[in-house]
Amino acid sequence: MNHYGIEDCAGPLFTQLAPSVNGSATSAAAADSLGPATLNALQRRVLELLAAWPQGLTDEEMQRELGMNPSTQRPRRIELARRGLVVEAGTRRTASGRMAVVWQATAASR
Repeated sequence: MNHYGIEDCAGPLFTQLAPSVNGSATSAAAADSLGPATLNALQRRVLELLAAWPQGLTDEEMQRELGMNPSTQRPRRIELARRGLVVEAGTRRTASGRMAVVWQATAASR
């Protein structure tokens, strides 16, 4: 069971809720209240880039556009996805020819 008392079920990888103290209703409510206004500077850079690209970007494309190291960009995108501010929007090939997820900013995050 999660902190809402709801049975955990398998689902998309990045639909997790913001972290909170297990069993604390006030902590869960605080975690749910997080929105675009509470982003740190690196999260905001990633989100603003995605908002400017309606067709979405892969992690590789975001890293190139931002001049950001993969180990800095990817965790920020994961944090945004966990908060529901960015979503998967398909796939496309990377420079190496492998398929990668394309990410888009949600309407709620703009």
